[in-house]
Amino acid sequence: MKPHILSKLPILGQFVDERFLEHRRRACSTAGIVTVFVAIGLWEYRFLVNHIWNWDLVAVIATFGVVKMTMFFWYRFHD
Repeated sequence: MKPHILSKLPILGQFVDERFLEHRRRACSTAGIVTVFVAIGLWEYRFLVNHIWNWDLVAVIATFGVVKMTMFFWYRFHD
């Protein structure tokens, strides 16, 4: 794993290590996935109960999918 820019700073270097960066990566990934599942659930609820298509929630879900797949392919071919 490459050293992170924060680990080179004298003040933050003592607090930032590989475990910190890995925990941050996992937490952000989990938060993103949970957020998209909440958006899907809210979209389904509004569609099934209120019979309303919420295109803003569809845009959030689609954005997650596009960003996730783009980053997947980027890291696959550049790492």
